[in-house]
Amino acid sequence: MKIAYSPCPNDTFVFHAWAHGLIEGAPKLDVTYADIDITNNLATRPNDLDILKISYAALPWVLKEYALLPCGGALGRGCGPLVLTAGGSSDPAVLSGKRVAVPSERSTAYLLFRLWAAQQVPGGVGEIVVLPFHEIMPAVRDGRVDAGLVIHEARFTYPSYGLTLLADMGSWWEEDTGLPIPLGAIIAKRSLDLERIAGWVRASVEYAWAHPEASRDYVMRHAQEMDPSVAKSHIELYVNAYTANLGESGYAAVEALLGRAAAEGLVPPVEASALRLR
Repeated sequence: MKIAYSPCPNDTFVFHAWAHGLIEGAPKLDVTYADIDITNNLATRPNDLDILKISYAALPWVLKEYALLPCGGALGRGCGPLVLTAGGSSDPAVLSGKRVAVPSERSTAYLLFRLWAAQQVPGGVGEIVVLPFHEIMPAVRDGRVDAGLVIHEARFTYPSYGLTLLADMGSWWEEDTGLPIPLGAIIAKRSLDLERIAGWVRASVEYAWAHPEASRDYVMRHAQEMDPSVAKSHIELYVNAYTANLGESGYAAVEALLGRAAAEGLVPPVEASALRLR
C-alpha cells in the first residue's frame, strides 16, 4: 500500500508502527516523504498513492477521489500557524500591501491567514510567495519577504531567527469560533476498504502512545536536524485525542473552516456529508 506523508515528527511518530510492520494484519507500506505543499498537489492529479497526508484546506479539490479518514491527522488547540515579521510591531496594519511567504496556497495555514487578514488587515496583503516551510523564517530574517506564515516546529524556534510574533492564527480562530484548529488530514482512495484502513491508522497511533521510545530513531532520522526536545514538543502538541478520533467537534471545525473559506471564494463549497465515511 502506497502512502505519502511529511518527514515532520508528528507524522513519523503516528505512522512509525505501521511503516515498520508492527500492526497486525496491516499491509506493508511503501512510504513517500514529501512536504505538505507537494502532497496537496499530488492528491489533485492522477497518482498511484493510496493514502496521503494533506492540508484540510485541500479537501474540496480531492473528495471525489479520496475520503477523509477520521484519524491520523493534526487538529487541536494552541497549535495554530503564526505570522512572523522581523520588526517589533503587533499591528496587523503593517501587512497592508506587503509581501508574505506561506507554505502552500492550499494549506489550512493559508486559509486561516486569509480569513484573519480579511478582518484585520486594511486593504489586504500584497504578494503571496509560496516557499517550503523550512525556508520561510530565513526569508523573513533576510528581508526577502515582509512577513511569513509558519507552521509546525517554527512556533518553538522562531525567536532564534530574531523574529517577532505578529499574530497567532490558532488563537484568533479559537476565539472567533470556539472550535479546535484543523491542520493536516489523512485521506485514502474511496475505492479501498476505508474502515479497515482507518483501523490500521488508529492502531498505529495507539502503538505510538503505548511505546513512545520505539519511534525515536525513526522520528529523528527524518526531523531535518531538529533538536530532540523540539521534536518531543512538536509531537505532544500535534498528536492528541483528535489524532485518534476527530469526533463531533473535530468535524464541526473542518466544516466551519471550509464553509467560511467557501464564503470568501477561497475554496469550492463542500457538503458536510462528503467529509464523513459512508
